[in-house]
Amino acid sequence: MVTLRAARVLHVETGEFEEPGLVHVDGDRITRAGADTGGDVLELGDVTLLPGLMDMEVNLLMGGRGETPVLSMVQDDPPLRMLRAVGNARRTLRSGFTTVRNLGLFVKTGGYLLDVALARAVDADWIEGPRIVPAGHAITPTGGHLDPSVFGALAPGIMPLSLEEGVANGVDEVRKAVRYQIKHGARLIKVCASGGVMSHTGTPGAQHYSDAELRAIVDEAHRRGLKVAAHTHGADAVRSAVEAGIDCIEHGFLLDDETIALMAERGTFLVPTTALIEGMDVSRAAPELRAKAAEVFPHARSVVARAAKAGVRIAVGTDAPAIPHGRGAQEMVALVERGMEPLEVLRAATVNAAELIDVDDRGRVAEGLLADLIAVPGNPLDDMSVLADVRFVMKGGKVFRNEPR
Repeated sequence: MVTLRAARVLHVETGEFEEPGLVHVDGDRITRAGADTGGDVLELGDVTLLPGLMDMEVNLLMGGRGETPVLSMVQDDPPLRMLRAVGNARRTLRSGFTTVRNLGLFVKTGGYLLDVALARAVDADWIEGPRIVPAGHAITPTGGHLDPSVFGALAPGIMPLSLEEGVANGVDEVRKAVRYQIKHGARLIKVCASGGVMSHTGTPGAQHYSDAELRAIVDEAHRRGLKVAAHTHGADAVRSAVEAGIDCIEHGFLLDDETIALMAERGTFLVPTTALIEGMDVSRAAPELRAKAAEVFPHARSVVARAAKAGVRIAVGTDAPAIPHGRGAQEMVALVERGMEPLEVLRAATVNAAELIDVDDRGRVAEGLLADLIAVPGNPLDDMSVLADVRFVMKGGKVFRNEPR
């Protein structure tokens, strides 16, 4: 057993501080938070202990050192992606994010679910990284937002994806595509329900799949106990996704108040990925993609405050590498800047995220939960940017970062 001693512990479910902050860890679990019981003590200094953060939209198989902007995302082969992913996973963990959802491969893999393999490597302690909830291949129609062949004019030779790799059309095909992901280890399903900004798919808000196809995707996933996340921008496309039973909307940059109210009524989560509006470098993108960004991004700035006010459940997601891996604090700072209360942002990265992925063993500093803990200087309720200066990271009782100052 080891006792972590810090200046304070923040209990995100209540917003209350405990001073001094004492957390007792035995194996991979928190055994007690509170009074000193003796034994080995790890002195962390003048920092705030928090539960490990969770990022509900990343793609660890994209981005990272040595990647060519845009084209690497659709051209690089699976071994190169996996090698980069090792570094991305390590940076993500060391930045304080101890759990992530990896939301959707859209590259030629031969049908292998690379994020499932990455999750298994982390779980086996082969590599350092956060706990990964993998989605396998994103489900998208031919020519849809995550069909890489739409980049063919810029990168001749891109190979079309198979049904197993996520490109599916019609009710029967989308059912089979979902079943394939589940068979090979996916723990949630990602679907492209509308167009996007950074792809040659036409209007970002246009609905990609028919209502019948969306219902079939949800039916297959829910019958197997998996949730469905939908890349969606336009209000009409979001409305169709929510009515089909989609559990979580990613982005939602063009949401209107009527659709926000429907999401609140149905309990549909929103992962706003709002920091990328300023953080993503689109300067080297194709002119038509820059034009879409200029049109869509300004609308996105008001979505977070309107959704939070309406009671929509919000979870933190960065869409990394739209902002670089390891800089997830940027999203949390942006959520405060968009109008969320700091405590609500912390809950969006902890207790809300835990609810979204259907786990009750993390997201709080409490007895019996996983010892996924981080420490930052100062008070994040006063200054969310302190989350960019993570001094200590523990996952499952194992220390991955300890840099007292």
